[in-house]
Amino acid sequence: MEQKELQLLVEKISIDSFGKPFEHQASFNPRLRSTGGRYLLGTHNIEINKKYLEQLGEKELVGIIKHELCHYHLHLEGKGHQHRDQAFKVLLKKVGAPRFCTPLPERQVKRTAKKILLYQCTKCKLSYQRKRIIDTNRYVCGKCRGKLMKLKEIISE
Repeated sequence: MEQKELQLLVEKISIDSFGKPFEHQASFNPRLRSTGGRYLLGTHNIEINKKYLEQLGEKELVGIIKHELCHYHLHLEGKGHQHRDQAFKVLLKKVGAPRFCTPLPERQVKRTAKKILLYQCTKCKLSYQRKRIIDTNRYVCGKCRGKLMKLKEIISE
């Protein structure tokens, strides 16, 4: 899908679901990572994360567009357009838009995999479990001040 097709889709959804025109720009923003889209208060433009279209399909994209159009129309009318506002929640239900978008499959894999690093002192053999990497050239054992060495990395799902 190109930018022009996205613009036309947003305009069509705005007329069909809200009965009001969308008179600003809709575009794909490749820098969006943790969100499906965003409504920009200053310019009234809408930015969409293209990964949602590629990985979850057009149905999810339409839901994201409806969500952002809720922000858009309520803001232009001077009503509560934030997630916590009652007017926003009511309009979401009315047009069938999701309150939050589905997490991307690629982000879910990163979140569920937990890494544990095992270190051991070379002098006293005291073991350390850490979530973060330790710089073994800089840090020493807290018990005997001996040198630390990395034993292994455990990845649990």
